[in-house]
Amino acid sequence: MTEKRSPCTVGVAMSGGVDSTVAAAILLEQGFSVHGFFMQLPLPGLDEQIRKVQRVADDLGIPLHLVEMEEEFRKRVIAYFTDSYCQGRTPNPCVVCNQEIKFDLLTEAILAQGMDKTATGHYAGIYQVNGINGTALLQRGKDPKKDQSYFLCRLSSQQLEHTLFPLADHCKKDIFLRAQDFGFTQFGGDESQDVCFLANQNLATFLSEQGLKSMRGEIATEDGKVLGSHEGIWKYTVGQRRGLGIPDATPWYVIKLDAKSNRVIIGKNDELFQRELLLSDVQWQLELPIPWQGKVQLRSRHQAAEAEVSPVENGNWRVRFKESQRAVTPGQFAVLYQEDMVVASGVIVS
Repeated sequence: MTEKRSPCTVGVAMSGGVDSTVAAAILLEQGFSVHGFFMQLPLPGLDEQIRKVQRVADDLGIPLHLVEMEEEFRKRVIAYFTDSYCQGRTPNPCVVCNQEIKFDLLTEAILAQGMDKTATGHYAGIYQVNGINGTALLQRGKDPKKDQSYFLCRLSSQQLEHTLFPLADHCKKDIFLRAQDFGFTQFGGDESQDVCFLANQNLATFLSEQGLKSMRGEIATEDGKVLGSHEGIWKYTVGQRRGLGIPDATPWYVIKLDAKSNRVIIGKNDELFQRELLLSDVQWQLELPIPWQGKVQLRSRHQAAEAEVSPVENGNWRVRFKESQRAVTPGQFAVLYQEDMVVASGVIVS
């Protein structure tokens, strides 16, 4: 007599939003045994958020597990966020959170509860190189407007091996319809905020609360001409136009943040364009011919552009684009795509 095998058990990272809710519902529809997992983070309105997620879990008929992550989130994400601004860099906390919190610590907690797989409501896919047992690579989601592979770029093949993305082949507009089909009518087309811990708070106010002090410095051009003053370079980012307070016939933009001299360097729009940049901490997912050629994406809403990537001194890598790119921002991640697959990523240095 053949023993009946129990269904695969999946732990779904749930926020109470439409994406994770529909992801869990799709897995239930497909016959998986589903548990919900909610990360308790140092966010405004946490108690109400827990009640919201619990209502969703109850409607789905699945158990909900609360996982305390407040201290680790402060150490790994918020500290990185504030330190980056101190150094004149513009961070991407979602990339770091996905790598170190959601797909690391939370995944450990989910697997420790006896789950076979983990799942999230991200719009991305997984491609197995050389068949089912090959290297797992992150793949762009079907919806080009919602694709979140950029934010997941630092996930390793090992992290992807036990991960499911139920929304990989779905478009965002269809997810709201699916939610209604599943009986959820509370989602009115709202989108989640990129930096969850900011909520509706002003960035400068948040950073001040984290201990960053105002430090008066100069606003100057690349050739050293001082045109104004600022109260802290962490209040600015490359490409910024508003808030400079320097009138002219054509707009001024932030083109560089010099942490050593506490200077905000400004210039005209054409000074924001460059064809080369330097990357540090490059993580390759595959062994590929070097120099590598493909498309490189510089931020979440940047159109990936053709470039060549080659090694230079000190373990860094040079990216040389075919066409100049605007507002290259130190601290952000550059993601390398071969067709629609993520093959590497690195941190923009300069």
